[in-house]
Amino acid sequence: MKKIVCIGLANYDITMPLDSFPIENTKNRIEEVIECGGGPASTAAYTLGKWGANVFFLGVIGNDLYGNILKEEFKSANVNIDFLEINDSFSTPVSHIIVNKEKGTRTTLTYRKPIVMNPVSFPYHPDYILTDGQEYALSKKMILENKEAVSIIDAGRTEDTILELCTFCDYVICSKDFAEKVTGLSFDFADNTSLQNIYLKLKDKFKGHIIVTLEAKGCLYEQDGELKIMTSLVIDAVDSTGAGDIFHGAFVYALSNGYDFEKCLQISNTAGAVSTKRIGGRYSVPTKEEVREYIHDFR
Repeated sequence: MKKIVCIGLANYDITMPLDSFPIENTKNRIEEVIECGGGPASTAAYTLGKWGANVFFLGVIGNDLYGNILKEEFKSANVNIDFLEINDSFSTPVSHIIVNKEKGTRTTLTYRKPIVMNPVSFPYHPDYILTDGQEYALSKKMILENKEAVSIIDAGRTEDTILELCTFCDYVICSKDFAEKVTGLSFDFADNTSLQNIYLKLKDKFKGHIIVTLEAKGCLYEQDGELKIMTSLVIDAVDSTGAGDIFHGAFVYALSNGYDFEKCLQISNTAGAVSTKRIGGRYSVPTKEEVREYIHDFR
């Protein structure tokens, strides 16, 4: 079975659903709180494990209550955490998430104490490497020492380290916000020229296949020299938390199972969209059976 390594952030999500986004300088009572693990690479790893992939997660958590919960979540999804660092001087990051149920959107506040994961001696040759850029040194080392592996980056932030990692990854999957910040241009979906200009600027910077996730609109990509948008499912979304992370996990799963590029995007789009029907990052990871309801030949 193909070996998949996911490198990056693991945090604990505390999600607070509200009927609408709170007004500044007001008090708001919440009726429920949803708590579970989160983080881009770790949620992708959780998705892969839940879908039966041979996946390792490399990151750092604290030796605390939230860290212990994350470990148990990984184990429940059969994610290999032999190389997960447990750091006694580090507190597992916590994200506070406000979900606007009226629009199905979320606003996230995360604090992570600055820390660099200790060097890891990984004894295997991975077939696929997914990084969210959080562990820059480890990600760079792993990718450069395993050039035969397919490398994918979840590019959500525009720090210099992430921009550098983008330059030698085979697949750069970035958010709409990332694409706009990097290029200095704005998407105008009524004008195809704006899409072309943004994509061409990204191609000038990064060598790999570029995919721009567009939330409810799907994703932008290039196939055989033609710029296309893979549309998303029409879903009554209640929470978009983790949808992008699940997209990345589903993409790596599809890629590692031999699906062609556009089929990988269809599977990823579907998994991300279906996830918005539930609240909470880990809780919203769809089963393969749920994805198969929309893509009948998915295995």
